[in-house]
Amino acid sequence: MTAAPGRAVTRDGREVELVADPAGEQYLARIADEVVATVGFQATDEIVVFTHTATEPAAEGQGVAGALVRYALDDVRSTPRKVIAVCPFVAAWLARHADEYPGLDYRSRTRRVSD
Repeated sequence: MTAAPGRAVTRDGREVELVADPAGEQYLARIADEVVATVGFQATDEIVVFTHTATEPAAEGQGVAGALVRYALDDVRSTPRKVIAVCPFVAAWLARHADEYPGLDYRSRTRRVSD
C-alpha cells in the first residue's frame, strides 16, 4: 500500500493532505503540516484490519475522518487485499458506502464453527 498523497477540503474550507504511513501502520490527515486525524491498521498479504480512528477536536465535524477513511479504502482497493473493520467508525462508514466498495469487506468463508 503506497498511495500517492491525496487532498481534501474541510467543510470550513481548509486544505487537508492525506498520506499513507505504512511503517507507522496508519493513514494521516494533515492541515498546515499538523496531523489532525489518523486511521490505524494492521496488514497481512491478504487482509487489512482497520483498528482505530482518531480526530483532533479542531477537525471534528469537518469531514476529515471520512475523507481519510475513503483515501485508506481506495488505497486498499488498489491491492488484492480485503478489509476487516474493527474500528466502529470505519465499519459504519464502510456500511454507508458499501455500494462504492463492493467485495472489499472481508467475509469469512466458514459458516459453522466446530471443535
